[in-house]
Amino acid sequence: MSATCNTLVVAGGGGAAGAGGGGGFPQTDAAFVVTPQAYTITVGGGGATGGIWTTSGGVGADSIFSTITAKGGGGGGKFFADGGNVTNGCGGGGGQNDPDILRSGGTGTYAGGNKPASVNTPGTGTYPSGGGAGGGANGGHGSTGNGGIGGAGISSSISGSSVDYAGGGGGSSYEGGTAGTASHGGGAANNAGNGTAGTTNRGGGGGGCRNGSTGGAGGSGIVVIAYKTDGSDGVSTASTGGTITTSGANTIHTFTSGGTFTMVAASAAVNSGFLMFM
Repeated sequence: MSATCNTLVVAGGGGAAGAGGGGGFPQTDAAFVVTPQAYTITVGGGGATGGIWTTSGGVGADSIFSTITAKGGGGGGKFFADGGNVTNGCGGGGGQNDPDILRSGGTGTYAGGNKPASVNTPGTGTYPSGGGAGGGANGGHGSTGNGGIGGAGISSSISGSSVDYAGGGGGSSYEGGTAGTASHGGGAANNAGNGTAGTTNRGGGGGGCRNGSTGGAGGSGIVVIAYKTDGSDGVSTASTGGTITTSGANTIHTFTSGGTFTMVAASAAVNSGFLMFM
C-alpha cells in the first residue's frame, strides 16, 4: 500500500571566497508518496571555504530522500572568477575583479549576484562582489561601496516551529565599504576578516571575506519527514529512522546526517497488533 508524508529536503550550502556562496536548494512536498520499505537518507555537507586570491568556495553536497534530490549550493567566486553554476539549484556570487570587468554570479534556479563593471570606490568599497543565491531569491549584485546581499531562502514549519533554510551568503568588498548581509541561514560577509559560515543543518551559503582572509564554509543540509500520528496519512509510528519527535498531531523524523527511514504502513501495524492479541 502507499501512504503520504510531508517532506523537507535541504542540501548543503556553497562555501564562500570573496563572494558569497549559494544556499543549498530546498525541496518540499506536503503529500509525498511512500511505501513500506527502507529509504536511504543522504544529508549533504556544506562546501569548503575559499580565499579571495587562492580558490573559489566549494560546492555544497546534495541531500537525497527517495526520488527527491536537493542540489548543493554553488561556491562563491574568488578574484577574477565567476560564481559557481548549479543546475536546479542556487548559484554562487561573482568574485571581485578589476573595475571595468563584469564577474557574473553563477546560474541556477536562482542566480548569484554579479560584480558589475565600473563599480569601484578605492578605500571605501573596492571591487564589491556578488551575494550567493538563496533557495527563494537571486543573490544581490555588488554596487558602489557595497557587497551584494545573500538571496533569501525559505521558512518551513515542518518541524513544529518556523525555521529558516537555504539563504545565500553575503558578498564582500575587497577593501572597505559595506559587507553584504544574509538571512535564512546564510552567512554574512566580513570586510575586516573571515566570512561567516552558513548555519549548520539549515543549508546556508557561506559569507564572503576581505583581502587576506577566508570565506565562510557552507552550512550542512537536513532531511525532515512528518506524518499524522493517528495513522490517517497511512504511516505508522512504528516507522523508524532519524531523531523522532512529535508536535501537535504530527510525528517527525529529523535527519541531520545520513541514515535510513523505514516506513511501516499504519494498517500493517494495526493488523499485526490485532493478530498478536488474538
